[in-house]
Amino acid sequence: MDKYTEFIHLPDLLFNQLCIKQFGINRGVYNTIDEWFFENGIKNILERRQRIFHFLVWYIQSGLATNGNIKFGHGNLSKKLREYSECN
Repeated sequence: MDKYTEFIHLPDLLFNQLCIKQFGINRGVYNTIDEWFFENGIKNILERRQRIFHFLVWYIQSGLATNGNIKFGHGNLSKKLREYSECN
């Protein structure tokens, strides 16, 4: 099992804390991302976690993060989730 796969299988709290620490987001942003994927058809928790992790990596690799931390302005999170979803 690779490191990425191990992340996906962490207990809920540990996976949430990993995303917060790794990407510099807060719990509210994490919960919003999780809910967005759920509401957009990703019901399986493992698949949703993969999408969350991939979205956060995509955002950083797109050059949108500042100093490795992800910041979203008002309304920007939903916009970026839609953009990500269209590309992937």
